[in-house]
Amino acid sequence: MGMVITYIILVVYGISLLLIFLYSLAQLNLLVNYLGYKRRNQTAPKFNLLDPREIPYVTIQLPVYNEEYVMDRLLENIAKIEYPKSKLEIQVLDDSTDDSVLKTAESIKELQETGLDIVHIRRENRQGFKAGALKEGLKIAKGEFIAIFDADFLPDSDWLKKTVIYFKDEEIGVVQTRWGHINRDYSVLTRIQAFALDAHFTLEQVGRNSKGHFINFNGTAGIWRKECIIDAGNWEGDTLTEDLDLSYRAQLKNWKFKYLEDVETPAELPVVISAARSQQFRWNKGGAENFRKSVWSVVSAKNISFKTKFHGVMHLLNSSMFLCVFLVALLSIPAMYIKNIYPQFDGLFNALNFFIVSTIILFVCYWFTYKSIQGSSFDNFVDYIKLFFTFFAVALGFSLHNSIAVLEGHMGKRSEFVRTPKFNLNNLTDSWKGNKYLTKKLSPNMILEAALVVYFLFGMYSAIPLDDFGLFPFHFMLFLGFGFVFTKSLTARA
Repeated sequence: MGMVITYIILVVYGISLLLIFLYSLAQLNLLVNYLGYKRRNQTAPKFNLLDPREIPYVTIQLPVYNEEYVMDRLLENIAKIEYPKSKLEIQVLDDSTDDSVLKTAESIKELQETGLDIVHIRRENRQGFKAGALKEGLKIAKGEFIAIFDADFLPDSDWLKKTVIYFKDEEIGVVQTRWGHINRDYSVLTRIQAFALDAHFTLEQVGRNSKGHFINFNGTAGIWRKECIIDAGNWEGDTLTEDLDLSYRAQLKNWKFKYLEDVETPAELPVVISAARSQQFRWNKGGAENFRKSVWSVVSAKNISFKTKFHGVMHLLNSSMFLCVFLVALLSIPAMYIKNIYPQFDGLFNALNFFIVSTIILFVCYWFTYKSIQGSSFDNFVDYIKLFFTFFAVALGFSLHNSIAVLEGHMGKRSEFVRTPKFNLNNLTDSWKGNKYLTKKLSPNMILEAALVVYFLFGMYSAIPLDDFGLFPFHFMLFLGFGFVFTKSLTARA
C-alpha cells in the first residue's frame, strides 16, 4: 500500500512539473515572437479620419454595477473623448442596485444637455451579468463599432482616433489596447499585479498576435466591429470570462484581432487583497470554464495551424497552471521524504528538475517585458530581481485560492459574477478603508492558507534532518507567499 501511494505521488508530481515546463516553453516561444515583432516595421491600412466620408459611427459601452466611488470620474473622462458628436454614442449599461443609480442619472442628464449623445440603460435583472448588459445595449447600439470600458478605466481623449482607424481592414474584428496602471506604486500588492499584467500585455498578447495565434479581448479598453460580435454568436453569460469566450468564437470564424501595445489605457488596480481575490477567482475560474467550452473547437478546427492550436490550448490552460503549481508545492514535502527513503528514485528526481528550468525561463521572459515598460538600466534590473521573486512568492501564496477556482471551472460548477470593488485612490496616502463594497466575511480558504504556512515551515525544518536543502528556497517562498496572503487577508477585514 505504501508503494502504491508513493507511485501516485510521484506520477502526479511528475505530470504537474511536466505541464509547468511545457507552459514555460510556450512562454519562451512567445518571447521569440515578441522580440522578432518589435524589430519589424508594422504597417496596416487605416481610416483617414480627416475625411468625413471615412469617419465610422462608434458606440462606447460602459458596463457598471454599484460603482459609487468612480462613476463621476468615469463619466467626466469619457465626456472628453475627441470624436465627432454626430458619429458618437455612449451607453451607460447600469445594473446597479444601490444609490449610485440616482447620481449617475443626474450626471448623464447634465452631459446630455451639453449635446453629448449619452443614454442610461437599466435592466430589470442582472441576467447574464456583464455579458447580458453588453448584449442588451448592443440591440439598440447605433455604432458600427463598439468600444468597451470598465468603470475604472480612463482612456486618453484621442483613444478612438488611435484605435478605430485600423478597422479599414475589413477582416479585423477587434482592436485591443494595453492596460496601464494609475496606482502601480500604491503597495506591494499593486506592484505585483502590475508586473503580472504587464507580462500578459506585452509578451503574451504581442507574442501570439504577431504570428496570427489566438489572443483575447480583455473585457475592456478595446473596440469590436459590431458585425464580428453578431457573427460570432453574440455575448454569452455561461462563463465568468465572457470576453475570452467571444474572442475564441470570433477567431474560429476567421476574424482577425489587432493588438496595440503602444496604445496604453490607464486603469486602477485593486488595492486590497479581498478585491484582488475576487478578481483572481473570476479570471481563473472563467479560464477553466472556457477551456471546457472551447478546447475541442480549437483542437478540431480545420482552418488554423497546429502551432496556433498548441498556443490556443496553452492559452486556455493558463489558469490551470495554478493547480499544477499547487500540486507541486503540496507534494514536494512527501517527495523529499520519498527521495530520502527510496534512493532508487534518484534518477527520476534528477530528471524532474523541470521546475528550476521553468523558473529560469520565466525569469528571462519577464525581464524582457519589464524592461520594455520600465527601462533596462542596472538599477531597473536590480528592482526587477526583487520584484520577480516577490511576485513569484505571492503567486505561490494565491495558488490554493486560484486552484479552487480552476477546479470549479473544470467541474462546471456555476457561480455568480462577483465584481471587483473600485476605490478611486488618487495618491499613495488615500485609504481604501470604509469602502462599502468590500466583503467582511472570513473565507474558509484563509484557514487552509494559515495551515499551509505551518506546513511549509515544516518543509523547511525537514531539510535539516534529511540533509537535503534543494527544496529549501522553494519552501521558503511558499512560506512567505501564503503568509503574505493570509496576513493581508486578515488585515483587509479590519
